[in-house]
Amino acid sequence: MINATASTPENDTDPLSAHNFERLCKFIKGYCGITLNASRRTMLEGRLKRRMRAVAIDDINEYARIILEERGPEIEAEILHLMDAVTTNKTDFFREPSHFDFLTKTILPEIAASSARHIKIWSAACSIGAEPYTIAMVLDDFCRKHSALDYMVLATDICYQSLQKAQVGRFPGSMVEPVPEHLLHQYVMRSADGSEVRMSPRLRSNIAFARLNLMDERYPVPADFDVIFLRNVLIYFDKPTQLLVPTRLCNHLRPGGYLVLGHSESVSRTGLPLHSVANTIFQRR
Repeated sequence: MINATASTPENDTDPLSAHNFERLCKFIKGYCGITLNASRRTMLEGRLKRRMRAVAIDDINEYARIILEERGPEIEAEILHLMDAVTTNKTDFFREPSHFDFLTKTILPEIAASSARHIKIWSAACSIGAEPYTIAMVLDDFCRKHSALDYMVLATDICYQSLQKAQVGRFPGSMVEPVPEHLLHQYVMRSADGSEVRMSPRLRSNIAFARLNLMDERYPVPADFDVIFLRNVLIYFDKPTQLLVPTRLCNHLRPGGYLVLGHSESVSRTGLPLHSVANTIFQRR
């Protein structure tokens, strides 16, 4: 249990001080790369207060002090909860569908025409799982028609809570509306009332979920992925981190492999060994 100093009634309503806001922003950026500015202060305070209720702390500045100044197993565990709280987990099935069109029509036929027998794709910020399950649907459907091929999907995220949801593979029924009908029939199981769906065991068995912080100096994952998806993540980083993370990811792409970013992101003119082949899709030289 995290121990806080006694609070007074005034502490309960005191806002996060400007000094502690700046310190927390620096801490969060250093830990997970997310850059927060003054416009995100209300958001941060709201998410801190949810964590404060969970650990029975009344004073937001005392909570900040504990996170920033104390250490130990309980504090380290709370820092993980804090990172879960500040992480944005917007995701959808077949989000930015042109990427999956390119995967189906260009990348996978290219692999099938080569001597490769195993397709490896990494969803590097998988959130609650819609992206890796979408990838797995596309891959499984393709491999059914190309029996010499098999596949695996690695799905990582910094957020433990998101990973736990992703591993279970259950979603509100409305979330799978963008999934093509033939894939729904093959890979999605509906509850009796249709309010919830679950991904098929076949898909779940081909996805490996793991926690990974993109700010880590090294990524403990294979170095020969065919495709890495890192979509709508770089927008939360500052410019040096927007270069640093793709540089590290390049070390895990095979020559000829592809890096897929979000539609508002780019690594053009960065000096990385990548060239653009489609909108926000880059191939390693």
